[in-house]
Amino acid sequence: MARFLKRSTLLAALLCAGFVSSASAAALPAYKDEYFAYPAVISSKDNGAYQVIDYNEMRDINGRDAIPEKRVKDDYVSLRARANQQDLVFKTEAGNVKAMAAGKLKNASFIVIYLHGRGGNRHQGMNDFTFGGNFNRVKYLTSQNGGLYVTPEFKDFANQGEAQIAALIAVLKSQSPSAQLVLSCGSAGGALCWRIAANEQAAPHLTGLVLLGSLWDDGYLKTASFKRRLPIFLAHGSRDPVFAVTDMEAFYQKLKKAGGNYPVQFRRFESGNHGTPIRMADWREILNWILK
Repeated sequence: MARFLKRSTLLAALLCAGFVSSASAAALPAYKDEYFAYPAVISSKDNGAYQVIDYNEMRDINGRDAIPEKRVKDDYVSLRARANQQDLVFKTEAGNVKAMAAGKLKNASFIVIYLHGRGGNRHQGMNDFTFGGNFNRVKYLTSQNGGLYVTPEFKDFANQGEAQIAALIAVLKSQSPSAQLVLSCGSAGGALCWRIAANEQAAPHLTGLVLLGSLWDDGYLKTASFKRRLPIFLAHGSRDPVFAVTDMEAFYQKLKKAGGNYPVQFRRFESGNHGTPIRMADWREILNWILK
């Protein structure tokens, strides 16, 4: 009898493990795709990995927002995800980390972390109405499909910030051991994306990186994350005055050449500015590509 119970327990565990794996790899269902789909693909190469996307400020800001750059029209937003949204303080080995979270704090099937840029805070990536409702969309897609969406604060974009985010990742993974983890960064937050990708403790937990109007790091090509072919999604405005699109495109080409068809995607928003990728990047496309 005892032997039978042990075998039954083992079988149940294996079935549960298989369920978690298949659930995390399942494609996220459509959600307001008609509002967030790219207006048009101007050109494409590398079998679709690199795409130039049509962007028009009058259409994609003034036509989309009730109050331009401050509040999107209601049709773009669902407030359902607010039901399980919390403002928290995570106790970590690097000290307390303030963060907002929406979704399952334990046993999440996948986790998405958004790191803000200079001058931002934990509220930026949880705001339902700014950036054309795009943060609301990633929050909804994650929290309503068994995942966890987290937007933390950190002390800097260097050593202290790296320690805090690495420690936060350790806590989140301890609560959801089977979860795939996508780290996304806007603007200067990308400095932390690259630091975490090179961090010996945190990097093995990563499933993919997302950089929106952000910076590059040639040193990444020497990391273990590069060697294990960590998927990377890059999105950039062609008129970005902070980080030149030509430099990010050059980095994309380095990845493709050095990695032997490395898993990297690039979306160039033609005539887009520094904040355009945060507003326009298709989160369902991004997550389904990385999580599969």
